Amino acid sequence: MTERTLVLLKPETILRGLVGEIISRIERRGLSIASFKMVSVTRRQAEELYTMHRGKPFYESLIEHITSGPVVAMVVEGLDAIRVMRRMIGATNPCEAEPGTIRGDYGLTITKNVIHAADSLENAEREIKIFFKPEEIISTQRPAGASCNKT
Repeated sequence: MTERTLVLLKPETILRGLVGEIISRIERRGLSIASFKMVSVTRRQAEELYTMHRGKPFYESLIEHITSGPVVAMVVEGLDAIRVMRRMIGATNPCEAEPGTIRGDYGLTITKNVIHAADSLENAEREIKIFFKPEEIISTQRPAGASCNKT
């Protein structure tokens, strides 16, 4: 099923010059970028993004980190985009993420793990609305044969 998901490239991704590498991985996997922009995440946006973690010991560090510098926000779409992105990014803790995953290859710490991607269709829809207006999202068709099943 074709889906859309939110992907955020966190501040350390931009500071380390990894934006192009990560976007290239996403596109090589057969997914499309339907919208893309660099933003400064406000506290309100961060709280809305991480609402499910409110009250947890690490909540404030998540908020502080995502608001600490520029973030690249993207709407990524394609066949099973949510599942494919979650597999591509790897475990939250880079020390536990498999080599070859984005976090396994580039993550520094649990908080500075380079990338965020929605974990469910419900969260993807909610998170996209935090950063994008409907008119900012432009669907594109991948060439015949493009698939999320690429390795």
